[in-house]
Amino acid sequence: MQTSPLGFFDSGIGGLTVVRAAQALLPHEDIVYLGDTARVPYGSKSPETIRQFAAEDVQWLLGHQVKAIVVACNTATAHALPSLRETFRVPILGVIESGVQATLADREADRVGIIATRGTIRSHAYQHALAQQRTGLIIHAQPAPLLVPLIEEDWLDHPATTAALHTYLDPMVETGIDALLLACTHYPLLIPTLRKFLPDDIRLVDSATTCAEHLKSELTRLDLLNPSTEPGKLHIHLTDLSEQFEKLAKRFLARPTGKIRRAVL
Repeated sequence: MQTSPLGFFDSGIGGLTVVRAAQALLPHEDIVYLGDTARVPYGSKSPETIRQFAAEDVQWLLGHQVKAIVVACNTATAHALPSLRETFRVPILGVIESGVQATLADREADRVGIIATRGTIRSHAYQHALAQQRTGLIIHAQPAPLLVPLIEEDWLDHPATTAALHTYLDPMVETGIDALLLACTHYPLLIPTLRKFLPDDIRLVDSATTCAEHLKSELTRLDLLNPSTEPGKLHIHLTDLSEQFEKLAKRFLARPTGKIRRAVL
């Protein structure tokens, strides 16, 4: 099992930021990535449909003999992770638990901001997990629906993106938040822009990086780390192929993607 690949899935391309973080921490692991681009976004679907799609994604990855699976999608983690763990025996990790733990690592923090898609905010998954683990925590959760399309247009420094960020975040900043949880796998690409205008004392928590760190910890605990000294291979599969998706994949991964293949679920 140690030399088997890791499986990652997302409703689209954003989960490649988690893959990128995992490759930096686990350079010898082979990775199979499934992006369900034919059915993106998951956030506008019902919880029942999201659970069905997520189960189909896991089943497809298991066909590639993966040793562990990362749900590299906040919406799918929020709605489907418990049912996936009940249904499948392979270790399955999501992005929410690690993001919450990293947010609460600062014991002095008592005001937390969250930005995410509407589906993730509406699920209350982050709010519930944070409140369960720290009583008295003040949580400001803000849907930020404009950010994903702006990021996918590569408008990271565009005035429209800056204006949207100010609209979403200025009210939070005024409340005196200690940390801002970026609860969407697209959002790590905005960190340089966020650093330009957020106060220095607001800690940014990137769910992609924290998920990769949690993955390394779990693989170590389960004795599943690949002992190879060779660079790991990445195989990207999308349920719908297009030139736009291939451009996005390269941007999110921040390196050449190699051949991208079409997946049939």
